[in-house]
Amino acid sequence: MAERLKDAEDRLLESMFQSEPIADAGFSKRVVTHIRRRIWLRRLALPVAMIVGGAVAIKPVSELALAATKLLTVVPQDMLEVPAAWVPQVWTVVLGAMLLAAGMLGMRMIED
Repeated sequence: MAERLKDAEDRLLESMFQSEPIADAGFSKRVVTHIRRRIWLRRLALPVAMIVGGAVAIKPVSELALAATKLLTVVPQDMLEVPAAWVPQVWTVVLGAMLLAAGMLGMRMIED
């Protein structure tokens, strides 16, 4: 019923928004185009930077891997063995995953 009844303010607002748009000689389209171009530039900047950075870092990473393999051949083998007590049990990993999920869910609930 309230949708059918219009007071003076409703009629005034309707008349204001029914008027012709102001001629701006394409200014609003240029602004929207500029904004969309900037949005795409921001979307593409990070992936392009990652690709360029990865391409630059390939050689140092490969040299680092070679140095690490040479270092592992020099280190005595008994120092590389991991005691069984250091390896986490499955229930510890599951408990940690559950705590992480509960923490993330709790933080999301706190944000709202």
